[in-house]
Amino acid sequence: MALSSLFRSSFQSRQPNGSDGVLSMPSARAILLSSVGCMLVLSLLMVASASIPFALSRGMTELKFFYNQLLYMGIGLAIAAISYRVVSLKTLYKTEIQFILLAITGALLFATLFSTPINGSKRWLSLGGFNFQVAELAKLVMIIFVSDFVVRRSFEVRNGWDGFLRIALVVGMITFLLLAQPDFGSFVVIIGMVFAIFYIAGAPYKQFIALGAVAVGGAVLMVATVQYRLVRVMSFLDPFDDVQDTDYQLARSLIAFGRGQFTGVGYGESVQKLSHLPEAHTDFLLAITGEELGFVGVTMILILEALIIGSAMRISYTALKRRQMRMSYTAFGIAVVFIAQTIINAAMNMGAIPTKGLTMPFFSYGGSSMLISLVMVAVLLKIYKESPEIEKSQCRYY
Repeated sequence: MALSSLFRSSFQSRQPNGSDGVLSMPSARAILLSSVGCMLVLSLLMVASASIPFALSRGMTELKFFYNQLLYMGIGLAIAAISYRVVSLKTLYKTEIQFILLAITGALLFATLFSTPINGSKRWLSLGGFNFQVAELAKLVMIIFVSDFVVRRSFEVRNGWDGFLRIALVVGMITFLLLAQPDFGSFVVIIGMVFAIFYIAGAPYKQFIALGAVAVGGAVLMVATVQYRLVRVMSFLDPFDDVQDTDYQLARSLIAFGRGQFTGVGYGESVQKLSHLPEAHTDFLLAITGEELGFVGVTMILILEALIIGSAMRISYTALKRRQMRMSYTAFGIAVVFIAQTIINAAMNMGAIPTKGLTMPFFSYGGSSMLISLVMVAVLLKIYKESPEIEKSQCRYY
């Protein structure tokens, strides 16, 4: 009875005067929870379908990756629930806590440089049989740190270069360790998130022009001086000039979308997952969805992602109207990370950008991404819950 009452209250908001019985738009919390729930179900369905040939080819049980993904979701939901219940926002915004989190994240990123390479990169730490990608934790920690920084140092951020130079020391340390792994995708997401928060915090335009030029120049240099990155860019320009070698993955992804057309070839009927598209259940899961469920299935995934992002933006805007700047920037930063990863993953699958190892939030196979994404949802729900209470108490710390 209590659960049903909570469910009904999530979908109801204050009724306008003189319109008893008329429901307005569902709350941000209701849309967020519903969309995430639908994404988790679709993720399990598509991971089960896409991973069976890969698992059987390596002597595993056919639903090995399905059960792994289910386990990751269970762990992520448990940690998210604990975070929601136990961790307060005021604790997260304490400067000493943030520097402790930054120190832990930096130490873990440094430790990954001595880990066993997987697919040519050192991005994972083995923790009792569970491989954890520290870059996912770095995204959340940087969101909280930058959101607090632009409020605590608002004068420096909006006047001159002091704010950018101070934050550059922290961002530079984290991103240097990411590039050393190398993890160029997470580097792009974190830099984009920092720029976005600084932009809405009122940083001068000249800083974005200067630092944007440096970022673009650095990206061009990193691509031009590393052979495998240059090969990826060249294969992206013409994905069918060397289908059997450098263009293999991207070409197969485009073929999958082409076979799927509008309604797909049917669930479980993909041909590209039969060892044609390597590890199709990870970064290229959207391509298999396009082949099996067609344009309809891909559109459904992207609409759900848009609803999740829109809910985060609504929560951010509501906190902004209440002058709760730290909370508003935090929710906005989470939305930016979800936007960046969704666009990059979808564009990569569809051949619009070079291939890059970034997951589709709540959808692609991967424990670290799933865990941290669910914790981010817990932070959004915490902001949604505490924002009205803080407004009533007239507290402006947040």
